[in-house]
Amino acid sequence: QVQLVESGGGPVQTGGSLRLSCAASGRTFSSYIMGWFRQAPGLEREFVAAISWSGSSTNYADSVKGRFTISRDNAKNTVYLQINSLKPEDTAVYYCAARRGGNVNYLSYDYWGQGTQVTVSS
Repeated sequence: QVQLVESGGGPVQTGGSLRLSCAASGRTFSSYIMGWFRQAPGLEREFVAAISWSGSSTNYADSVKGRFTISRDNAKNTVYLQINSLKPEDTAVYYCAARRGGNVNYLSYDYWGQGTQVTVSS
């Protein structure tokens, strides 16, 4: 069992940056693939980024490539999402997720956090 708690969201202006964090409980964090998803009002939740257990492999949605960076610190049981050059369309609740096995191209995850709101104003 893994419990995930996101933080770092908030209001930001267009062009700004935020760093989201996701703290995980459990002693096996380093064995999980970690991902970030987001859900905007009225839309379905969508994949944003994923990172392998070692951090050597990552995957990004086309809409965020070049602006978002996922990373992890296994010693701190934490995964991060650095988001730069924010646009109003990035406004959403951002969720952290963990999955056992597979690779960064899988889109189904086993554990989810409660989410953190990011609101980008123009």
